[in-house]
Amino acid sequence: MSLPEVWLRGPLNNIPPLTQPVAHALLQAGEEIGNALSGFPDHLLWIKPAGVASVGFHLQHMSGVCDRLLTYAKEQSLTKDQLIYLQHEETAIEENTNTLLLVEKFHSSVQKVIDFLTTLSNADLTAFRPVGRNKLPSTLMGLLIHIAEHTMRHLGQLLVTAKILTATSEHSRHI
Repeated sequence: MSLPEVWLRGPLNNIPPLTQPVAHALLQAGEEIGNALSGFPDHLLWIKPAGVASVGFHLQHMSGVCDRLLTYAKEQSLTKDQLIYLQHEETAIEENTNTLLLVEKFHSSVQKVIDFLTTLSNADLTAFRPVGRNKLPSTLMGLLIHIAEHTMRHLGQLLVTAKILTATSEHSRHI
């Protein structure tokens, strides 16, 4: 029997009620990535069909966005390493990068956000949080929601790209 989507499984322990949707979305993304990329061929990771972003980019970008926005949520500035990561998300950042490694990195990034959520109360969520070098205005809740919605946006793109690549790869093997 398959489980219902994460948001239909009930509240998560130690997560403030107003941030439950953030946690649910990130956990759902993790499950869908795990299912879609189980057995995904590493040689397809950086291919850009029709010029769209690669599966590898989406995985690295989602991890990077979680990390960078969590940094702002904690009222910190990005580090030099985070800025370097941002500049190189379109290519393999680490040697021997493979699908499994990038999926695990994404799960780790999600867990860091979930862990942060457990430290909050609903009262914290309206606190001002400056974003980026220009210190653009947001709130803690705004940052958290953007982590979730940005992740889901890239998840959709990743799923379509992975499906196209694997279908094309399968089709070419049968020709």
